Amino acid sequence: MSQLRKFVNTDHVLSIREQCDILSIHKSGLYYKPKGEKKENLRVMRLMDEHYLNHPTEGVLMMQDFLRDKGYPVNHKRVRRLLRLMGLMAIYPKKNLSKLGQKKYIHPYLLKGLNIDRPNKAWAVDISAPRRRFF
Repeated sequence: MSQLRKFVNTDHVLSIREQCDILSIHKSGLYYKPKGEKKENLRVMRLMDEHYLNHPTEGVLMMQDFLRDKGYPVNHKRVRRLLRLMGLMAIYPKKNLSKLGQKKYIHPYLLKGLNIDRPNKAWAVDISAPRRRFF
């Protein structure tokens, strides 16, 4: 988008509105200049980055407590926004339900294709010891 804004010329025969329509960009986007982060937020981000390197398991609430101890009055929403902006995320055990395990631990479903036509034909499976079959 920023590359298309460079094509708009104020001295051109076409009006700025027509040029924006041709390039499919908003006219208001030509005049908008992003402000960037405040100096206080940059200081807070530097502190959070240094703290994260030593304590990568601490999340938003512990980071908020750390910053309040340092004298910065921040709330959890600001800390979360700044952490996302920096691309930092706490390291903790996450659910891995959809990922397959290591190949050597994946075993075939042993009852597949087995016609269970009477009671007690397939009643026990020992999951603690691999390679054992009970039918």
